[in-house]
Amino acid sequence: MALVVMAEGKAKYVFYFIGDGMGVNQVNGTETYMAAVEGRIGTSPLCFAQFPYVGLVTTYSGTNGVTDSAAGGTALATGNKTKNGALGIKSDLTTRINSIAALAKSEGKAVGVTTSVSVDHATPASFYAHVKDRNMYHQIGKDQCREAGYTIARGYADYRKKAKKADKMLLLQTETANKADRTSIPYAIDRQKNDLTLQDITRAAIHFLSQKDTDGFFLMVEGGKIDWACHANDAATVFNEVKDMDNAIKVAYEFYKKHPK
Repeated sequence: MALVVMAEGKAKYVFYFIGDGMGVNQVNGTETYMAAVEGRIGTSPLCFAQFPYVGLVTTYSGTNGVTDSAAGGTALATGNKTKNGALGIKSDLTTRINSIAALAKSEGKAVGVTTSVSVDHATPASFYAHVKDRNMYHQIGKDQCREAGYTIARGYADYRKKAKKADKMLLLQTETANKADRTSIPYAIDRQKNDLTLQDITRAAIHFLSQKDTDGFFLMVEGGKIDWACHANDAATVFNEVKDMDNAIKVAYEFYKKHPK
């Protein structure tokens, strides 16, 4: 789903939230679960489910009836279906295609790509990478390092210290958190007090892009562990991950309400 703020007939600020592996069943399940927690039969609506417009899309890839995150992410990022496993290229595995993030950057907009998992995973990578195989992590990660001019922050507190002087920022969780899991931030259901959250990531991204903003920005935020929990058939974790992404969306929605024009 995407939250778009309009200015003079054009989108000045674009928030593109993607729940990886999230469909209508995960949304309905979460809303039913939330109502049950409140002791009610029925549903308790998520924030984004109350937005005035909704659209549904097909999810098959260019070569398979069942997509994967690479082909699905490429479709969401570029508007083109491709072969399963491919990122930012067409089904011929040769022709490069630019994402909405690249187009926004070419127009002088500030751009952010964020996720609750590793930034070289398929969905976030589909917004900047062009490779035939999603497992080519070294190739995907080439543009995401200190040598490319990124200031690296470890955790939200470290981000706040470094953000003002940084030209480009790579926000990661703390080294302490990495000792438990280097591939992602913790599941919402397992979160401890000082863990980085998708809300923190979204808040930091809005703050950073706003201070770089000359004519608007584009921000993609992925709730990447919804899919992981679905693969594990862990319903309670799925529902908490969907709720967690909804809480991140609320951060963007508050920004929207502060910038009505």
